[in-house]
Amino acid sequence: MDLGAFSISLSVADLAASKSFYEKLGFTETGGDAEQGWLILVNPPAVIGLFSGMFDKNILTFNPGMVLDGSQPEQFTDVREIAARLEAAGLDLQDRIDPANTAGPAHISLIDPDGNPILIDQHR
Repeated sequence: MDLGAFSISLSVADLAASKSFYEKLGFTETGGDAEQGWLILVNPPAVIGLFSGMFDKNILTFNPGMVLDGSQPEQFTDVREIAARLEAAGLDLQDRIDPANTAGPAHISLIDPDGNPILIDQHR
């Protein structure tokens, strides 16, 4: 099962301070909207999302249909198929996709055995 590009989504107290810190580690801003409280920074192959005031914990994030270089392969494992496989394997999804949503952007989430949130977020 191809989960797509991996990143860590960090819950940060001060977006500007976090951005400055990670830039000193060699990360470059590649997306996001600081006014909305989020930025995407990359230091290949690492990708970090900085999110201020959006969630309580750091989140392991996978993006079906994306690869780390930002390209979008034509064929990929759709998040709906991923959800079906995970549920068939006996995993409990925290967020499920509305059955009426049969294509395009959608997301699911689950919690690993140690309480770490995992987001599988398809943008297309």
